Amino acid sequence: MNFFGKKDNSVEDEWETYEEEDVSSAGSWVRDLWLYVWEVVKVIIIALIIIVPVRYYIFQPFYVQGASMEPNFLNNEYLIIDEISYRFSEPERGDVVVFRYPRDKKQFFIKRIIGLPGEDIAIRDNQVIIYNQKYPDGFVLDESSYLSPNTQTAGNLRVSMGKDEYFVMGDNRASSLDSRSFGPIKRKDIIGRVFVRVLPVDRFTLFTDGKN
Repeated sequence: MNFFGKKDNSVEDEWETYEEEDVSSAGSWVRDLWLYVWEVVKVIIIALIIIVPVRYYIFQPFYVQGASMEPNFLNNEYLIIDEISYRFSEPERGDVVVFRYPRDKKQFFIKRIIGLPGEDIAIRDNQVIIYNQKYPDGFVLDESSYLSPNTQTAGNLRVSMGKDEYFVMGDNRASSLDSRSFGPIKRKDIIGRVFVRVLPVDRFTLFTDGKN
């Protein structure tokens, strides 16, 4: 009430202004929070769209377990496996591959491809002999690029590969469970070839051709 007996609305008007500003501020804060959450959700969705196909169809991580590939691949080394190359080409002799263990498909092994489909593989006198259409009389496989000179390849056998079979062995022949024991592996069980050794950092290696 002012001096002339009239009601003074200035204080009430100011209070209403404050209320309107508070409501507006709260609404803006909620809207900003929602926009932030939505942006995070979009980033997650985009990441999943990119990462999931890469993880399951292009590249796959793999930990080396055991000593069967020493000294080229050591226990607990972290590798990235190239899964896509074999969709467009066939595995080659010398490729280091990861595959499902024939006797337990839940286990994954890492070995080197020695024999190809349609070939005969013979092991005798610490040598690997390959028989195929080009060399019907056989030839001794040169493994000097990945085996040390004193490596002994034990065994006395001859195995014929089917049209979709591969003979694999570990580089550490004395400590490898491989095709000498469980026989050839099927093409469908090969996951991919070694592409990158990520860890340890001081042994980081890019295997552009799947070989070492």
